[in-house]
Amino acid sequence: MNTKQWKTELRQHLTKDLIPFWKGMRDTENGGFYGYMDTKGKVDKKAEKGCILNSRILWFFSSACTLLGEKSLRPYMDQAYTFLKESFLDKENGGLYWSVTYDGKPADDTKHTYNQAFAIYGLCAYYENTKQLEALDLAGNLYELIEERMRDEGGYLEAFDVDFAPVSNEKLSENGVEATRTMNTLLHVMEAYTELYRVTKNLGEYREMREKVAQNLREMFGIIEKKIYNPVKRRQEVFFDQDYHSLIDLYSYGHDIESAWLIQRGVEVLGEEESTASMMPLVQAMTEETYKQAYVHHSMPAECEKGVVDERRVWWVQAEAITGFYNGYQNWPERAEYAEAAQSIWEFVKTYVMMPGKTPTEWYWYVDKDGKPALEEPIVEPWKCPYHNGRMCMEMIRRLS
Repeated sequence: MNTKQWKTELRQHLTKDLIPFWKGMRDTENGGFYGYMDTKGKVDKKAEKGCILNSRILWFFSSACTLLGEKSLRPYMDQAYTFLKESFLDKENGGLYWSVTYDGKPADDTKHTYNQAFAIYGLCAYYENTKQLEALDLAGNLYELIEERMRDEGGYLEAFDVDFAPVSNEKLSENGVEATRTMNTLLHVMEAYTELYRVTKNLGEYREMREKVAQNLREMFGIIEKKIYNPVKRRQEVFFDQDYHSLIDLYSYGHDIESAWLIQRGVEVLGEEESTASMMPLVQAMTEETYKQAYVHHSMPAECEKGVVDERRVWWVQAEAITGFYNGYQNWPERAEYAEAAQSIWEFVKTYVMMPGKTPTEWYWYVDKDGKPALEEPIVEPWKCPYHNGRMCMEMIRRLS
């Protein structure tokens, strides 16, 4: 398939499937978007609504509106924005709740760093499209909150109660360990700060904050290089204690290929030679190693724990692999196998991961290595969202232009 045809397919999937599907999740009665749908298309209208899901929907419709110039998407991004500031925002203590009830009352009042970061990410996209300074101010307030209350001198911490006392981090811990720090939270704080730095570039009133964000990005690049990245295994470690001792032998294929292109995005937006020189070798190594270790059967398994591969083909891992491998090809055009892998994974997604016979369609949570779907897993829930696959479509539309 040539790049023109591929771009056409991606644009069609975005505009004919993902956007209409998520439009259909809009809750016109109670605000926000419904929090749960099963594989049969049954919506639980009284399911809790997760803030991460809402923030990612905010980002999705805002970014799609900017890319496509479709003003018809404005009511959907407005609805996600309004629900975030009216229902998820703790107006007394600051920060955002983890989840609320279907009608917008606090359900899980945990304050998680990861959650605040994704709200910043969504708010920056909303501001970029609307130029509403209220949204940018809220993003700035959440940035200050993270820096003042959700980190220590060693870096970013994880979970807090409603008053910002540290609590268990089971929400971002898996595989039988409980982490004080995680690669995943650091990655998405970096992602959010990258966008905050980018959208405030020409705004003089945000200059002081922007300079602090730049320093935070430099610090995060240093943590990734010195603490998170394992130069022997050419991968990132995943879960850590407070002193960055790795807690488990776990290779998260999807996070490494996602990190490769997001780290590159971060250093490109910051635009400093020192950061670029230190981080691009990691981008190259993680792209190479993930391709070598994980690209198999035209798709990518989830992870490898203690040498045992989890063969599930998880939806978001496939999406990030497409973007990440194509990013590798753009960096190193002599590695044509990266572009071939990205396109082959797209074919695998079309054949097995997209729900068949559904119009508009979304992606299964995962399929096995032979393409059999996990019908017991939901299509929408607090973590299942249009962020990874929607972003892949938008990234690839730009990259194939």
